[in-house]
Formats: sequence, structure tokens, C-alpha cells
Amino acid sequence: MNIEIWQIVVLSLLGFYAIVENLGINVIANQALIVGTITGLVMGDIKMGLAVGATLQLMGLGIQAYGGASVPDYMTASIVGTVFAVISGKGVEFGIGLAVPVALLMIQLDIFARFCNVFFQKKIDKSIEEDNVKGIKMYHLMGTISWGLSRGLPIFIVFSFGDGVIKFVSDVIPEWLTGGLSVAGGMLPAVGIAILLRFLPVKNFITYLMIGFLAVAYLEIPMFGVALLGLALAILEFKKLISNQNTSENTVPVNVNAGGGLSDDEYEN
Repeated sequence: MNIEIWQIVVLSLLGFYAIVENLGINVIANQALIVGTITGLVMGDIKMGLAVGATLQLMGLGIQAYGGASVPDYMTASIVGTVFAVISGKGVEFGIGLAVPVALLMIQLDIFARFCNVFFQKKIDKSIEEDNVKGIKMYHLMGTISWGLSRGLPIFIVFSFGDGVIKFVSDVIPEWLTGGLSVAGGMLPAVGIAILLRFLPVKNFITYLMIGFLAVAYLEIPMFGVALLGLALAILEFKKLISNQNTSENTVPVNVNAGGGLSDDEYEN
């Protein structure tokens, strides 16, 4: 089975839209299962799309781009994996085997797209200084275009020239470039978390921060386990908050003008 031109165009636009959509309405919400299903529908084998997308969805559980971190892009991988699984006729295993390196390669392109957007950010800053509203809107939209092309263009190239493109790109890219992108990608999560901590009430919840750090660094609890631990602590904090609110509602303030009584900041049940 060969892939048609219209299918290449539609799937390239799907990859473009899927990553840009994460910056806005977030309906697809970075779900490989949804993208894989749509790809299977375009390719005429929705069952294959569901199988590839669901497998990649399981691989990506607990992996999110918090704080600007670059993570494997299983959405784009589900498009590529589903298409080659269908046109090759070799089944889900072949599609997954090809999709995983694509997801890892997308990390490098994700970082490259972020670097490209720095140019538009500088232009936006200049437009703000010049009070140029049209310039701000234009450069903002251009930033989303470069972001979408980081997915749509590779998908178009891969489907136009075959699966050998992936191996060719991986072999041709110089080691110093991939190494530099890897270092930058490793720094982004730390920088992102540091930025988030600056805006969070860390002093009030330092105990929870320490519990999370100990769970990951020393106890080596998987991400799903840490998520459940965080959920349990959140429930405890919520119940404590509700209890305090109920207690404060049941207290009646008493003002005593005579000496020796309750002060203004004391309450009597």
C-alpha cells in the first residue's frame, strides 16, 4: 500500500495543528491515542491507529512538559508509527519500533523550535517598546507557525521520502549539535521548575516539597506512585481546609470592654 498525496498533506496539517493546539484550546491535549485514531481514520485502518496510539499513550503516561521541559513527542510518533504500520503491512510492532525513535528525535526539534521563537520574542519586546500592537500580534502568530512547522515539516518529509529519512537524519546530524541540544534540554526542566517555585507558596508547603523530593531521589518511587502520593496529600490538605472553615464559622466573636476579659483577637465558643 502506498500513501497518497492528500494523505500526506492531511497528516502534515494534523501534526502542525496538534502541537499548536496545545498552546490554545487544548482539546487533543497531547494525547497520542486521539492522534493515532485520527491517523488510522485517514489511512483507512482505524483499528491500527487505535492500537499504535494506545501503546504510545501508555508509554507517555506521567510524562508532561512541565516548566518548559522537552519530552518525547508521542503525538507525532503516533502519526508516523501508524502510517508505516499500515503501508508496510507488518503490524503494530513495526509501527511502534519506528515511532519510538521518532518521539525521541522530536525532542531535538522541540528545543530547536524554542530557540527559533526567541527571535520573535525579541521582535515582540521591540514592538511593545514602540507601542506597535499590530507588530505584537503578527510576531505572536509567526511564533506559532514556527512551532507548528517543527512537527508538520518533518512529517511531510518522512512521508514523502520514506522511512530511510529518519535513519539518515540521525546519522548526519553532527554529534556536537545533538550533544548541545541534549545539554540544553537537560537544563530546561531545572530552569522551568525553578521558575515555577518562585511563584508558588513554597514556604507554606515546604514539607510536601521535601516529601516529593525524597520519594523520587531516595525511594525511587515511579511517577505514577508519586502522583498518587500527591493526590493523597492534596486530599488531606483539602479536608484540613474544610475543617478549619467549619471551625471558624462555628466560633462567635466576643467583645469585652471590661478589663481582664477577652482581647479583640480572641474568641469564645
